[in-house]
Amino acid sequence: MNMRHLIVPSACLALLATSALAQTPSPPPAIGVTAPTTWGQQADIQGIVKAFKMTPVGDLEGMILTDGTEVHVPPHLSSQLAAVVRPGEAVRVLGWHSSVPNFIVATSLTGQRGQSVVDQGPPPYGTMPPPPPPGQPAPGAQQATVQGRVQQVLHGPAGDVNGALLDDGTTIKVPPPLGWQASSSLQPGQVVTVQGWALSNAYGRVVDAQTIDAGPMQVTQAPRPGSAPPPPPPPGMAPPPAPPSVDAAPPPPGIAPPPAPPPVGAAPPPPGMAPPPPPPAPRT
Repeated sequence: MNMRHLIVPSACLALLATSALAQTPSPPPAIGVTAPTTWGQQADIQGIVKAFKMTPVGDLEGMILTDGTEVHVPPHLSSQLAAVVRPGEAVRVLGWHSSVPNFIVATSLTGQRGQSVVDQGPPPYGTMPPPPPPGQPAPGAQQATVQGRVQQVLHGPAGDVNGALLDDGTTIKVPPPLGWQASSSLQPGQVVTVQGWALSNAYGRVVDAQTIDAGPMQVTQAPRPGSAPPPPPPPGMAPPPAPPSVDAAPPPPGIAPPPAPPPVGAAPPPPGMAPPPPPPAPRT
């Protein structure tokens, strides 16, 4: 009898403990830590335009709000975007969250003056001017060196780092390989020196970076296919010898290869003096 009284309360206690554990809520997140936004979630935000985002050819590809939110707008809507909002004005944005925190892919936006822009897809093929060939600068761009402090890192819709906004409003654009290498250098507060193709227009100034120097780290973009050939050597200096042709047959055994031509700018031998003999043929 006493054994029953001991067993029954013990079983009840175990059952109550199990229920209590199952109903215990999960601990709250740490202070200052927020859960990442779900990719693809609808967005409806309002804010003040801080600056435009620009492409290397000078088109607009979105804007940055004063709270740091990046808003992506397709470049083919550049003129419509510039007509609807200006830096310092309020805007309402509808769109989708991306995998990057505080990054919105806009489907429509409305400025404080009541005008709207709606993305209805890319324009028909051939209605927009083609981009410059790979490796070639945009028309009107000039080589320049700029220095400034990184105010904000910029991203593409896929989440890749594709540039930075400097404290003077200059937009730095980097291609994907260079952006991946320079992502550790393009941090807010970092002073950088950028060399590349600079272009200024009514929207602002953009630099298509070729070299980024951030103190101990320097990142240089590899030559792109189709880029301009290197400049010719100075007068009087011989150009580097051309590599042998792949299809050229080697000289027969016992016959020395023809002597290399004299370098450009070299003085000819004095009259009556024979040119140096060719090297001896290799032994077979």
